[in-house]
Amino acid sequence: MHGRPALVVAPHPDDESLGCGGLIAQASAFGAAVHIAVVTDGAASHPGSGTHQRDRLRQLRHSETLAAAAVLGVPAERVSFLDIPDGQAPQHGRGAQAAGQRLASLAHDISAGTIFTSWNYDTHPDHVAAHHYAGIAAWETQAALFSYPVWAWMLPRGTLMPNLRWQGFSIDITPHIAIKREAVLRHRSQTTSVIADDPLGFRLSDAQLAAMITSREFFIAENPRARALEPGRAKHAASLDQAGD
Repeated sequence: MHGRPALVVAPHPDDESLGCGGLIAQASAFGAAVHIAVVTDGAASHPGSGTHQRDRLRQLRHSETLAAAAVLGVPAERVSFLDIPDGQAPQHGRGAQAAGQRLASLAHDISAGTIFTSWNYDTHPDHVAAHHYAGIAAWETQAALFSYPVWAWMLPRGTLMPNLRWQGFSIDITPHIAIKREAVLRHRSQTTSVIADDPLGFRLSDAQLAAMITSREFFIAENPRARALEPGRAKHAASLDQAGD
């Protein structure tokens, strides 16, 4: 990360661990400063719960994020919450610009040299919105911008993707995969039945966790500054299927 702090932008509480938990753990092990900004409050995952209504679920997901961050080596003072309502992150207009400026202010305050965010071809609108906000922050601060797939790993093989050649890098997180898994599991509301009074509430399945927690993490260069970094490690991929082979 070239001696400057990194900012990880997560669309929801848990995406920081699912998308780049290995990267964060590795950076922390080397003494690099990583900050995490969570865009939405995650409070729409169990809308039918009587005991975990929105305010209580927001608080729970905050605490889970702080617990996961601690596992990854990120102290609580380096975790920020924008608390945009889950599922309602604006992709355009004043709301999107305001969110981007909030991230830009944070990136400026911490002197971030690199920003990691969700891939804009992930299949959740909040992931697309977070990508846009991070792009504003990278533009304002001249930081390198990389994206990480989360839900894209669940797309069926053969899914048509944009006719692009993506540049970026991947890392072997084998030494840190147990830490990543532990961080993901600290998000208990998303991985267990701890919220038992909403049978239709969201829960990551074993198949989803297996697809998202693997020995490699992939990062797509999204701006010229990112594409200029580490030319020896940069590589091109025509599809996520090839990247995962």
